[in-house]
Amino acid sequence: METHASPKADLYVSRNGNDAWSGTLPEPNAMRTDGPLATIAAAQNKAREIHRLQPARHVKVFIRGGTYYLQEPITFTPEDSRTVYAAYPGENPLISGGRVITGWDKEKDGIWSVIIPEVKDGTWSFNDLYVNGVRRTRPRLPKEGFFHIEKSISKDIKDAFIYPENSIKNWHNLEDVELVIFNAWDELRMHIKHLDESNRIVTLTGSNNWPFEAWGQGSNRFYVENVFEALNKPGEWYLDKKSGVLYYHPIPGEHIDKVEVIAPVTESLIIIKGDAENQNYVRDLELKGLTFCYTGWHLPPQGHVPIQAEYAVGAAITAEGAISCAITDCEFTHLGKYAIHLGRACRDNKIARNHIHDMGAGGIKIGLPTSQLKDPERTESNEVTGNHIHDLGKTYLCAVGIWIGGSAKNHIAHNHIHDLFYTGISVGWTWGYGPSLAYENIIEYNHIHDIGKGLLSDMGGIYTLGVSPGTVLRYNLIHDVVSYSYGGWGIYFDEGSTGILAENNIVYNTKSGGFHQHYGKENIVRNNIFAFSKEAQLQRSRAEDHLSFAFERNIVYWREGTLLHGNWSDRNFRMDYNVYWNTSGVVELPADWHDRGFDTHSVIADPLFVNPNEYNFRLRPNSPAFQVGFKQIEGAGK
Repeated sequence: METHASPKADLYVSRNGNDAWSGTLPEPNAMRTDGPLATIAAAQNKAREIHRLQPARHVKVFIRGGTYYLQEPITFTPEDSRTVYAAYPGENPLISGGRVITGWDKEKDGIWSVIIPEVKDGTWSFNDLYVNGVRRTRPRLPKEGFFHIEKSISKDIKDAFIYPENSIKNWHNLEDVELVIFNAWDELRMHIKHLDESNRIVTLTGSNNWPFEAWGQGSNRFYVENVFEALNKPGEWYLDKKSGVLYYHPIPGEHIDKVEVIAPVTESLIIIKGDAENQNYVRDLELKGLTFCYTGWHLPPQGHVPIQAEYAVGAAITAEGAISCAITDCEFTHLGKYAIHLGRACRDNKIARNHIHDMGAGGIKIGLPTSQLKDPERTESNEVTGNHIHDLGKTYLCAVGIWIGGSAKNHIAHNHIHDLFYTGISVGWTWGYGPSLAYENIIEYNHIHDIGKGLLSDMGGIYTLGVSPGTVLRYNLIHDVVSYSYGGWGIYFDEGSTGILAENNIVYNTKSGGFHQHYGKENIVRNNIFAFSKEAQLQRSRAEDHLSFAFERNIVYWREGTLLHGNWSDRNFRMDYNVYWNTSGVVELPADWHDRGFDTHSVIADPLFVNPNEYNFRLRPNSPAFQVGFKQIEGAGK
């Protein structure tokens, strides 16, 4: 009879293991005197013992299928270097920060309820709930759409406003109700401090940086969440923190004795912590093939005032002082914040082929929001490739797919990013022309689409900030960028963007423009296709006394809106050897455009795409674009 050997590792972890065993067997022996370990923490201790005896040895730990519940995050230190924690081949281990809730009763109105003692005594609270692996929602008002702030109190009062009639009431547990209030590119999430029903004035527990009367562009939208009286829709739930009772309105087909209900216990799962100050790093640690799930978030008493891209929000896995580590082939789902953050002093790490979805915030963060770091504290030269990142911003709406702060020489390639409410990839974190650590980042072959979704404004498929010499955006496919009001752009060079090359990108179906430069210096935009923007195709917002950008050998193709928008009044930009075509056959350039030296070699002609209506932008052999030096873009065919 043929037998198959078990996959080989140094240590094994299994749900039917025992931490008193050696951990060197993949399953218990016949006498149940030895076998795999039961917990990852026990495997970590065993691996450390091996390293103490053989410091240069690489240790492999196989984790068998099943769910491993954590009450607190696992911390890996330099002692855990040269270790691989991987899924046992063919099996799916889940690292969970959640807890299963049982003991449900059915109330007369069809609502289910259960008393949770730890909630009642104040030792546990949660803001997310999952039923049969699906994120459920807290009751909100209005059920669809938004209320609108009726009036500001004054420009100096930033924590109160006049609300419209019947939008806010003195509900049950009013202190637990949350207001989500929109700014152009982010949103506040606040508790209610005081309610003056006679004058319809709500005062929030925290302040913000914008007086409500200054919030233009329709940004005075808000909704209220976690309202007990609004618990009337299947799939909604409510946690009464005072009584400890959890209520759930089941959806049709759910049975009280057959559902799995999970609530988060911890907000983090893995901490990788090296000592950068003493150059004692975590090296060659790999997490492979694991699923990370069910972490939470909390709203502090003062509420949450966002910072652009929600970079300050934490992650399920955070790293500091990590060198040549890897997170590969993992799944991140049902998480309260970001998935991964490579923070201070993380270099030469690899994040590849992971599936990141259903996130409270965003996908991956690299670096810190500073340009003051010195070696060896800088984060650089990390690889983020082949990840599928989607369905983000479930709580923190303005989180992004991939964020690079003050970090250089990172390679971001072949990632598929879609279905979020703000920017796809954000690069750089200084406003203006001051020192920046975000240089020589390569952003290529990424597919970014269905972002914005008409909820927030002022975003880009790829968004840049600050002085970034050597940064290259190339061969990216960006489409369906839809903002609420202004600012649904494909490639967006924001404040101070300098020294960036954007070439061979394809951008289509944007709201405000395929390309926009707010202000910046000496950028190059060449051999790109910008098609089918609704309002304008190209935008330049600020005239400056230096060269803004060179725009050459691009194809601009549209059926509605204008060609140009913004400030094109000076001569401090270059435009030439481009192809412009409006499907109506009418293309109007500014009257003095050629006299000012712009587009003297450009052509107004149909570029002869194979099938632009089906977004196949390959050029036919007789395309006039070839006459001005345009090169066929790899992957332009659908």
